[in-house]
Amino acid sequence: MKQGYKQTDVGVIPQDWNVKTVGEFNNVKTGPFGSALHQKDYVEDGTPIITVEHLGEQGVLHHNLPMVSDKDKIRLSAYLLEKQDIVFSRVGSVDRNSMITIFEDGWLFSGRLLRLRPNKGECNAKYLSYYFHHEPTKQRIRGVAVGQTMPSLNTQILKDIKVALPPTLAEQTAIAAALSDMDNLIAGLEQLIAKKKAIKQGAMQELLRPKEGWSQEPIKSIALISTGAKNTQDKIENGIYPFFVRSEVVERINSYSFDGEAVLVAGDGVGTGKVIHYAKGKFDYHQRVYKISDFQSNIHGFFFYLFFKNNFLSRIMQMTAKSSVDSVRREMIADMIIHFPDFNEQERIAYILRDMNDEIMLLESNLDKYKLLKQGMMQELLTGKTRLV
Repeated sequence: MKQGYKQTDVGVIPQDWNVKTVGEFNNVKTGPFGSALHQKDYVEDGTPIITVEHLGEQGVLHHNLPMVSDKDKIRLSAYLLEKQDIVFSRVGSVDRNSMITIFEDGWLFSGRLLRLRPNKGECNAKYLSYYFHHEPTKQRIRGVAVGQTMPSLNTQILKDIKVALPPTLAEQTAIAAALSDMDNLIAGLEQLIAKKKAIKQGAMQELLRPKEGWSQEPIKSIALISTGAKNTQDKIENGIYPFFVRSEVVERINSYSFDGEAVLVAGDGVGTGKVIHYAKGKFDYHQRVYKISDFQSNIHGFFFYLFFKNNFLSRIMQMTAKSSVDSVRREMIADMIIHFPDFNEQERIAYILRDMNDEIMLLESNLDKYKLLKQGMMQELLTGKTRLV
């Protein structure tokens, strides 16, 4: 064992860190019993009640919140939340929890939640919140929950959960601040990606909207349509070529049945009419995946992909009376009308939207890296492998 560290019930931590049960430095309370709060008590405008579905890792989610009147708020005053409380799911997803911020101060929590309130001056609440979101801690909480079909916690179980604590509030605060900075970076990037996607969607709607002077043809007149010959079980991990199945995930395989430019669409399964790929080069494809290829010389392949992806699902939804589509028939694709300008304009539109798409993909790749980095930071900081003193 590394010098200056010790083995404990919660793993290897620094010698000067402490292990305490939640009950030693927190007040734990269960939400109001069902008899104290009924759905008929809800009003349109009043004090919000946090339920299990509102527990997010980055904080409480503020959508579809039930509310009660001021009279019921007074009656249920024992269940009012304060800033820096932590609320846990009591039943079901027992590792879900959120910390209360100034925005939820004075709200109520439901009977399906447990409220944890750290003793003043004994622990940094933000540190504790991150500790409860650390995957090893989540596993320990799930492991002590009772019940087979519906895991549940109670106040005593939560009180007995053990927590590793740095010896000073200053170190706890430094850890919480570092992880909070990473959360802010991730949140900012997610907002930027959402903004870029909205801009791209608006650009697509404008650039792909048929205009005066555009030509129109059914797909069967401008491309060939076929299906593959492989099954999903033919995939090979780390195979040489892409293998398009009925999923957003592109598998790999060591064979290829086509070499060129194509658009592929799932013919059935969960991705029916929604999973649409653009490919260029050697690949293979599933027997229930349609390949649209061999475009006429006046059709730009990527422009076709953009137009098709933007319009196909709405077209086939109009062709069925149901709320979903079980399968795609060949004629649904073959008879679809494609609107397109001259080739040079198609090319310009394709480049603009491809650049937007590439920028979003780069941002999403960075987001994935930051999320992985945060996991690594949590493992280092919440176990004391890296000290912030």
